[in-house]
Amino acid sequence: MKTSEFNFSLPTELIAQRPAKPRDTAKLLKVSSSGNIQDFTVRDLPKLLNRGDTLVINNTKVIPAQLWGTILSRNTKVRANLHKHDINGNWDAFTKPAKKIQINDRISFGPSFYAMVTNKKSDGQVTLNFNVKGADFFSALNKFGAMPLPPYIKRSGKGQSSDHVDYQTTFASKDGAVASPTASLHFTPALIKNLNSCGIKIVPITLHVGAGTFFPIRSEKIEHHKMHSEWIEVSSSTATQINETRNKGGRVIAVGTTVLRALEAVSDANQTVHPYAGYTDIFISPGYKFKIVDLLLTNFHLPKSTLFILVSAFCGLDRMKNVYKYAIQNKYRFFSYGDTTLLEISANLQTHETKYL
Repeated sequence: MKTSEFNFSLPTELIAQRPAKPRDTAKLLKVSSSGNIQDFTVRDLPKLLNRGDTLVINNTKVIPAQLWGTILSRNTKVRANLHKHDINGNWDAFTKPAKKIQINDRISFGPSFYAMVTNKKSDGQVTLNFNVKGADFFSALNKFGAMPLPPYIKRSGKGQSSDHVDYQTTFASKDGAVASPTASLHFTPALIKNLNSCGIKIVPITLHVGAGTFFPIRSEKIEHHKMHSEWIEVSSSTATQINETRNKGGRVIAVGTTVLRALEAVSDANQTVHPYAGYTDIFISPGYKFKIVDLLLTNFHLPKSTLFILVSAFCGLDRMKNVYKYAIQNKYRFFSYGDTTLLEISANLQTHETKYL
């Protein structure tokens, strides 16, 4: 399929610059398996789900991965956006101005916090080896870094202090993401308590959101796009809970595209979820046969993005274009700080049987 097929026009005034307050007052657009559309708010979520359903959330924590530094030998100012690290503490980063950065440059990001450039790639990426590792590295990052907000959220300088709270989910507990799993931004302690009281289980997975989720598609055909790999962890207890839910006829609700991708990456042809810790570069596009997820809670996504392609695979491209047209006409707020959707897998795309059907 051509990437251009996943394009749509969006008025810029509908791009949310700040989240709803309180978070669970954001609007929620429910799309049934037959295509019926209904307007709700996130606070209505407990009544839209059933006792015995399981919500799966992403507990990754966004790190302040945007850094400003100076190449000491030439007094050149640079910006680095960290997005992936290895077991030795080296970080891949997108940099500006990339052309002025050379291998073996030493970049200072703050007093006693610097990195050596050990590799340079053709797409503006470099590999940085920092002088501090582990807990000391994250301590320095929290001191000198800024939250890596997407470019459509307009901020001056190093952003606003409120974004350190607003761009972090209630579930955030494991450092490693360079973008927020934004569907989870809508949850409040009160909503979580209400879900639990309605007999809806909530279990975590971890997917450290990186370039794989948000890197733009530059190929003419989506089949030629290659996802960057991202770290995921699915515990044995989470896998067991999901498998038991499905065996008992309950539904599995992925809170966000990151959760859906993680669950599909660790499930087998028999529709069983397995514990796993490692990397995935799964790219879900129309024609994919879903194995685990029945409903997807997800925000409104950018045109021609891997995320809009994913929801089009889940519900059908024509249906999603109609959903987005409705959302635009009814002034839903888009992207990371915007409103959300609750999508049931399209009736003609369902590949597994559950008792609720």
